[in-house]
Amino acid sequence: MKDISIEFPGVKALDSVNFMMKAGTAHALIGANGAGKSTLMKVLSGAYAHYTGCIIIDGKKTEIRTPKDAQENGIQIVHQEVDTALIPYLTVGENIMLTRTVNDMGKKQFIKWAEIHKQAATILKSLNIRVSTKKLVSELSLAEKQMVLIARTVSTDCKFLILDEPTAPLSHSETKELFRIVRELKDKNVGIIFISHRLPEIFEICDEMTIMRNGKLVSHEFVAQLTPNKVVELMLGRELQEQFPQKSVQVGGVLFEVNALCDAGKLRDISMTVHKGEIVGIAGLVGAGKTELCKALFGESRIKTGIVKLDGKVLSLTDPYQAVKQGIALVPEERRKEGILVKESVATNLTSANLGAFTKAFSFLNRKAEKQKALELIDSLGIKTPSEEAIVQNLSGGNQQKIAIGKWLIADADVYIFDEPTKGVDVGAKKDIFELISGLARRGKAIIYASSELAEIIGITNRVYVLYDGQVVKEVETNVTNEEELLIYSTGGK
Repeated sequence: MKDISIEFPGVKALDSVNFMMKAGTAHALIGANGAGKSTLMKVLSGAYAHYTGCIIIDGKKTEIRTPKDAQENGIQIVHQEVDTALIPYLTVGENIMLTRTVNDMGKKQFIKWAEIHKQAATILKSLNIRVSTKKLVSELSLAEKQMVLIARTVSTDCKFLILDEPTAPLSHSETKELFRIVRELKDKNVGIIFISHRLPEIFEICDEMTIMRNGKLVSHEFVAQLTPNKVVELMLGRELQEQFPQKSVQVGGVLFEVNALCDAGKLRDISMTVHKGEIVGIAGLVGAGKTELCKALFGESRIKTGIVKLDGKVLSLTDPYQAVKQGIALVPEERRKEGILVKESVATNLTSANLGAFTKAFSFLNRKAEKQKALELIDSLGIKTPSEEAIVQNLSGGNQQKIAIGKWLIADADVYIFDEPTKGVDVGAKKDIFELISGLARRGKAIIYASSELAEIIGITNRVYVLYDGQVVKEVETNVTNEEELLIYSTGGK
């Protein structure tokens, strides 16, 4: 890709970027949120047509202005938001063979369903993916959906495969399986473009690395010639200071209690406490029940049995409205689907959780007050946006996450629940989010921090509950444990 530039209203997303890679290699494309890496790959995969510059494949100048152009040139992308790329009411086999089926529809009158499932099963077997081709996609886990997407790319003549944050929803074992598939594809001379914020994984699987910052190319190096600290410096343009803030020592009495909570599905006999000013970690691998617990405490899923108390008072958590009304806030894992209104402005999102504070007589919205508060939050949270009227979907993942958190600061809840708050967020934005959470703790709030990133659990929490298969298997003070011990309990060990 040569001299690629592209602009959106108020933002120059790419500024004369050059990107080069070879077939049969794994190439890391990294940068802070908003650096332009996903935009560059959307250009390559045909999502944006209004760019300037040129794309050259095998020495030949190639026009890529639509997704069809990209596919015809062997370029496939597995997006971070896997749910939007699959059709939930079709089977695994139908989704895998979708591109080929659509291409064949003009040539054949009838579709041979048995043949479709047979071909899909062959592709799944070649990748060692154990999922039935007859299963509906809506019944799959997030990790299984991602594997199905990769299988779909293999069903076509794929020369370059773009993986955007592929390990974000995966457990350790599922990540190993993904890396095995990546190595097999490399052996078949497929070029893999790997977008990720997880540096240890990049150093494990990638051969070369391109680093971007503020829409420009910063560096293109062999991975073997770099260190994690050097990569972070190149990404941020400065040295990264201590990532985790000082832990609050002003922990008060018990503010939030959960006793013998069970839901209709995953959770069994969950009991826990959170004190004022305390950050309590919920550790566990993918599928342990962390998200289910967060949603149950926010009234989003039905609590079958158990009692939840706030400051000694029993709560009625029949739905999220009641939870918010009683002083509970949730920053969900799937921020674009559940945490923000992607088609609305920054100002609308930041004030959405407490509209009552910005209404005049007869419930008319006070736009001036809304704008003033939004500008205050944009400044205090360090949200990078052209203006308070910018549409949220055009911002980077880290800035979207700051907005998902910021909207609850106006509501001034008592209990803040964070479910995988740094998922898909760069190291610089992570530090800002940790500071935000630490600031809430200093104000005496009860914080629940659910994450499969054990280093974060160790770095920011005071105490940890480890979940395994929907149950609490261990409670431990953070200062007397380590990642290895938490991992042992997370995998069901004693």
